[in-house]
Amino acid sequence: MAGGTLPGTATDEADGSDRVVFHVDMDCFYASCERLRRPELEGEPLVVGMGYEAGETIGAVATASYEARAVGVESAMPISEALGLLPRRADADPDDPNAPGPEETGRYLPVDLDFYKEVASDVKAVLRDCADTLREVSVDEAYLDVTDRTAWDAAGADASGTADPDDGDPPPSAAAGPAEARTLAEGYARHVKERIEREAGVPASVGVAPDMSTAKVASDADKPDGLVVVPPGSVEPFLAPLSTADIHGVGPVTERTLAEMGIETAADLAAADPDRLADELGERGPELGRRARGDDDREVTPTGLPKSLSRESSLSPTDDRETKRETVAALAADVARRARERGCLYQTIGIKAVEPPYDVNTRARSLSGPVDDPDLVESVAFDLLAEFADDRVRKLGVRVSNLDFAESDQATLGGFEAGGERSDVDFADASGTRSDATDGDGGKLTDWVGGEPTAGDGSETDEARDRRARERDDGQASLGDWS
Repeated sequence: MAGGTLPGTATDEADGSDRVVFHVDMDCFYASCERLRRPELEGEPLVVGMGYEAGETIGAVATASYEARAVGVESAMPISEALGLLPRRADADPDDPNAPGPEETGRYLPVDLDFYKEVASDVKAVLRDCADTLREVSVDEAYLDVTDRTAWDAAGADASGTADPDDGDPPPSAAAGPAEARTLAEGYARHVKERIEREAGVPASVGVAPDMSTAKVASDADKPDGLVVVPPGSVEPFLAPLSTADIHGVGPVTERTLAEMGIETAADLAAADPDRLADELGERGPELGRRARGDDDREVTPTGLPKSLSRESSLSPTDDRETKRETVAALAADVARRARERGCLYQTIGIKAVEPPYDVNTRARSLSGPVDDPDLVESVAFDLLAEFADDRVRKLGVRVSNLDFAESDQATLGGFEAGGERSDVDFADASGTRSDATDGDGGKLTDWVGGEPTAGDGSETDEARDRRARERDDGQASLGDWS
């Protein structure tokens, strides 16, 4: 392998049968975010939700840590039911013999979407750097096609893909799953996991497989903080003994229907008559049968046009003005370059300044019309940065938003100044309305789902309803559900 490449990378082009797909799933994401800024919560039963405060009777669990799940608390559970299973620590009165003891209680915290989006943007930055093709599914879940970054070759293999006889047998796999020998793909997946942990501070589980649906199943198979590798040739035996509920796309409704048909395992589903599956489940039935066999030729495709473009850089906490200006200048140049490469104009320019430990500040200025002007991006970013000239920061970011991909006339710099006043708002649009948090090349963090209907949409399919039910089983309500 050529020097200077990342661990587990390869340059040989693989054909379609050798695709390498990662499914990255953040573990109890909201709870992990809370533990990031409050390390003393590590190991504690933790529930993130709403409606548990005194006097409130309506609310639900957004996510529950594994310690809380152990006593039966689940995502989307009514908060009253959760409190019956796991009383609040604040309600433990040492002077009341009838009150629950500390060991029988858990911590309850309110949902803090702004903070979770900040952590999610750190995760997304890593994923975008590690994959040429990325499909964002939700705030805490994404698919990566890394076929061009790595391969299924055994670690230590020569250029032909065979093991070097001088090195002996390839090392055994250190991942869960059917992989026996350590592959380059496993090494690269471990690299991605470690970068997420190091740069975003939260754990992730990663499934590695030749197709999307198997990678999804693999990421669920060894939570939390798991790594499961399913090489080509091992997919069907890996899936066969699993419950149908474990197959991607099968939720409680479909699981019951399959059980009534006598289909209880993935092996049963793989062997089922496609016509019978179609009669009971529609066109989705044969598709689920193919997935149970590991036959999934869907490509990992990105979602939609971006709503904004941004770049961020972590720093050792500093109040040095020159360091901050140099960082912002580099970020502004990169964001403006990316906007030009994508052929888009922008109407809002903003910065982010994160003060230790995680105090996130955002400022933005809206222009009179869309522009393509790298010098203006830097100038406005410097102007907004002046507010934080004497503050210690641990991260800086620059963003352009309100993007326009259509051919349109640009506003001039004179037009920008013509109003005689500026609008400094928290990433607001031209109307002054606060925008949904966005970053990178993707859409809203709440829109990581690829066009599936949401609850309440009259077009919602059985598969979408199943998916929402599975989300509850996964212990994480989607960010959009709590907006």
